[in-house]
Amino acid sequence: MTDSVRWGILGASDFARGAMGPAIHGARGAELVAIASSSAEKAAGFAAFAPGIAHLPSYEALLASDAVEAVYIPLPNHLHVEWAERALRAGKHVLVEKPLAQRAEEIDRLIGLRDETGLFAAEGFMVVHHPQWTKAREIVAGGMLGELRQITAAFSFNNPDPANIRNRADAAGGAMGDIGVYVVGGLRFATGAEPDRILHAEVRREGGIDATVHFAAAFPGFRADAYVSMRMAMRQEMVFHGAEGTLRLTAPFNAGSYGEAQLHMEIGQEVTTWRWPGVNQYVLQVEAACKAIREGASYVCPLEFSRGSQAMIDAVFAAAEGK
Repeated sequence: MTDSVRWGILGASDFARGAMGPAIHGARGAELVAIASSSAEKAAGFAAFAPGIAHLPSYEALLASDAVEAVYIPLPNHLHVEWAERALRAGKHVLVEKPLAQRAEEIDRLIGLRDETGLFAAEGFMVVHHPQWTKAREIVAGGMLGELRQITAAFSFNNPDPANIRNRADAAGGAMGDIGVYVVGGLRFATGAEPDRILHAEVRREGGIDATVHFAAAFPGFRADAYVSMRMAMRQEMVFHGAEGTLRLTAPFNAGSYGEAQLHMEIGQEVTTWRWPGVNQYVLQVEAACKAIREGASYVCPLEFSRGSQAMIDAVFAAAEGK
């Protein structure tokens, strides 16, 4: 009898089929056993890489299945909290695609339910499982850059399609939820710091969603300036600037698909580069979740961390509205 965690997926989204489904199937300590979808055609896409996977016709049927221990939820953003709650109440461990919620207070309910049930529950914030971010945090925390003074970040891609779910207000689309969460979570993870205040925020809205957002935040001892956009050419970069040196992440968020994960540290005239070719951060995320479920191992991105990121996002929107 295998001791692997038996996973099911709620919904046959393209991302679940192309990224997280294969990651669960390929992760050590995990077994992908079920997909819930009303579409047999979409479910067949999962059987192509996970032969023997069960196709269940509804989300309720998957949550009622004794064969499933843990659930990955890649549903549209506005359904994340609802189905995470339903999964926990059904006795399932839960990994929810980002953004976990639309407001920080919503995550409080999930924290309470996690504690009440004793089950694992977390946001699928894969970047912090990548070794480049572990190294970045080590460099910043270790003072190798000297006193941290400035962080600059950019994350953008051009997707003007009004039918795309990222551009749909009724599905809680928008740039901050889709990609801003990576900038906010990344800078908080690397520094271990929380913002004192939002200095500036500007939101450009199209069709009821935030298409482009610029913001600046004051942290203890340093400042962060960033922009995220779904209306600009593809770009991602994050730079940490200290009194003695700089650290640049060239593919901080979509390592692999955007480019090779690299860190470039410059101290005076000396440049040190680290590279991680071929690392799959989605697989690492699933393996970490399985260790937390089976062994009680600490998880680098608990719900409390996700709440902190959402609270900062909430503050950015409030600042843009003059509140």
